[in-house]
Amino acid sequence: MSTATLSATPRTGAGKGAARTLRRDGQVPAVIYGHGREPQSIAVSARELGRMLEHVTGSTVIELSLDGKTSRTLIRELQRHPVKRNVLHVDFQELVAGENVTVEVPIIYRGTPAGIREGGVLDQIMHTLTVSADPTNIPDHIDVDVSGLTIGHSLHIRDLPLPPNVEVLDDVDATVAVLSAPKTAAEVAPAESAPEPELIRKPKPDDKV
Repeated sequence: MSTATLSATPRTGAGKGAARTLRRDGQVPAVIYGHGREPQSIAVSARELGRMLEHVTGSTVIELSLDGKTSRTLIRELQRHPVKRNVLHVDFQELVAGENVTVEVPIIYRGTPAGIREGGVLDQIMHTLTVSADPTNIPDHIDVDVSGLTIGHSLHIRDLPLPPNVEVLDDVDATVAVLSAPKTAAEVAPAESAPEPELIRKPKPDDKV
């Protein structure tokens, strides 16, 4: 389980005006909620948040320091500016030991498929798994060994070895990866462009025939 740290401060202002003022001051408005606690409005440093987001995934536990206490949280929602892509608002969910949470865990593919030597092409269909786990058991990632794949064979979620006490919520029959046969020359050649249709119109009275 990977973790990151972030400092936060309480905020009292509400509304778009207060949010704009925070952002001008280099802060990002946020909220923390979970396990019976009332949602609390907070603010975090935009610079500190930006640095942290460069290294975390959706399953990273954020140790949020607030009012001298540290809460273990997950980022549940990031709102970004549609053009500038800077973060406008963050939702943090507080985690409690013994209370399972649902997270998306990245898949990491390991090995070189045996069928690659015959020209096979590995198609990585899934890149994350949705799992349910206790906060103390959230995996950083799920390893998928593809070294045994030959042409025409695939791996499904049911084939994956999972960490203990981690339940996958995706369809167990879903295909994770497949080793496809190499494409033929006919398949990779660009399709010939269709001929342009002949323009048909009624002759005008002054047209010569």
